[in-house]
Amino acid sequence: NSLRFGELDDPHVRWLFEGVVAGIGGYGNCVGVPTVAGEVYFDNSYKENCLVNAMNVGLINLKDIALAAAKGVGNPVMIVGSKTGRDGIAGASFASVELGPDSEARRPNVQMGDPFTEKLLIEATIEALATGHITGIQDMGAAGITCSTCETAAKGSTGMEVDLDLIPVRETGMTPFEILLSESQERMLCIIDKGNEEEVGSVFTKWGLNAVVVGTVTDTGQIVFREHGKIVVDVPAKIRIAGPPSIPEPDDYGAALLDLLARPTIASKRWVWEQYDHQILTNTVILPGGDAALMRVKGTTKGLGITTDCNGLYCYVDPYRGGKIAVAEAARNLACVGARPMGVTDCLNFGNPEKSDVAWQFSEAVRGIAEACEFFNAPVISGNVSFYNESPVAAVYPTPVIGMLGLMEDIDKRVEVGFKASGDTVILLGDLAPKGASLGASEYARMKLGEPTGPCPEIDLTVEKRLHDLMLGLIESGLLQSAHDLSEGGLAVAAAECCLKGGIGASLELEGADSMTETVMPLFNEAQSRILVSCTAGSAASVVRRAIEVGVPAAILGTVGGDALAIGSCKATLAEMSEAYEGSIPRIMNS
Repeated sequence: NSLRFGELDDPHVRWLFEGVVAGIGGYGNCVGVPTVAGEVYFDNSYKENCLVNAMNVGLINLKDIALAAAKGVGNPVMIVGSKTGRDGIAGASFASVELGPDSEARRPNVQMGDPFTEKLLIEATIEALATGHITGIQDMGAAGITCSTCETAAKGSTGMEVDLDLIPVRETGMTPFEILLSESQERMLCIIDKGNEEEVGSVFTKWGLNAVVVGTVTDTGQIVFREHGKIVVDVPAKIRIAGPPSIPEPDDYGAALLDLLARPTIASKRWVWEQYDHQILTNTVILPGGDAALMRVKGTTKGLGITTDCNGLYCYVDPYRGGKIAVAEAARNLACVGARPMGVTDCLNFGNPEKSDVAWQFSEAVRGIAEACEFFNAPVISGNVSFYNESPVAAVYPTPVIGMLGLMEDIDKRVEVGFKASGDTVILLGDLAPKGASLGASEYARMKLGEPTGPCPEIDLTVEKRLHDLMLGLIESGLLQSAHDLSEGGLAVAAAECCLKGGIGASLELEGADSMTETVMPLFNEAQSRILVSCTAGSAASVVRRAIEVGVPAAILGTVGGDALAIGSCKATLAEMSEAYEGSIPRIMNS
């Protein structure tokens, strides 16, 4: 089961939560189907629309990639495709407005698409790219010319000057506001190698499309728009697409860890799964509460790994990347117990698909899921779609829940989350703080800021798959004592959960972990493709060697032992962590 609710301190949400849990327990237990895995998330986006999803288990060459970055000071900026009209003005904001009696008056907000022109633009763009003279290109979507110019300049660390009088328009008298915020379709922004404007432009002209140089790339870092020679807009390029707000460093890292462990999304869900029968039919080998459940196939040595995964905030920030991450995390959870993916079922939960932003979220999430499923050789064999999950206040986060099934050849070689024995070595497989990692969309950021932020973590499916294959090999060889993937809360929370599940502490060190960049990032960032493992001291060298051989970073962090977790200055006892982690949801439900 994958359950999503509003904030648990709301009595209405507690009532819903309790009722749903009881309902699933009553139905499932009476039918005689064990509930063996799942996840529970809490966020206000689900307050008016709680989500309950249940899973029952019975191409392009790299050399041809075109980037959306404006580079080369003095290079001309060209707009190609259709003319700019008054349709779609401020369409991005209108997409979030409920339709009502005044909808007719707001028709200018709606873009008027022309699929035939779109086809011409696609073909012309491919041909123009083949000339090799386009150094950057981006389609004009939300906020039209405004967004495309700011984003390409920001990505290229440059600026841009544009003459609005040169932009092809469909209607007379259009104001700078209308031109800049129009979302007329079938338009592209291209940055051309200087001196090749005519060759590139002739390609689009041949296809019956406009191709007009409207400006140049500058080195100022500013986006400047002129009308009749007068500056009407002058803004920094990067501020338009700035990242998440500043996130404060904790005064006490141990206290921050305890606060994270007590957050309902991270805290133990024992209160939930103890209300279900998860042992009926006596096939359950790994109980709820781990990375994935494992069910024996009687009469064989085989086992079925089962998991459900999706981070709705990731998908809200970037539905394409969030969709890929949902699949990747599911496969990673299976790898942590020793199972290889076999297939996927999905439960796609979104708001009103008649709204363009929701339709876009849906399309992008599905694109990400499809790409990841194909990469991991995990076909989608069933699923459902749930639309209109919204209230007059807001829609739910796009929440494409992935249920994944995996196969393990020998369940006796299974690995679980908890640390096993004092003296065992703790190793991180994957980068401690990979390039591009940030606290954006992390549970730590939510705790500190109290609002959604971004960006969501990056994901490289090749790196992810390399990690899974390594894990499966290590488990098959019997080299690991425990394994746990890093997800919400990052390294610190994963280490705490390993301690709590095993009833034993650990002493870990992160080299140079004494600043915001070097501590909060490694401790609480949620970068993907990382697993925390433990092994006997005698096996540590073999684990590290095998990881390095296949290109997976491996760092020995410390040893298992004691009655507390210490990661540099981040320290908490087992008793303190248990009170925060195990006591959080029961305490809230009893309030």
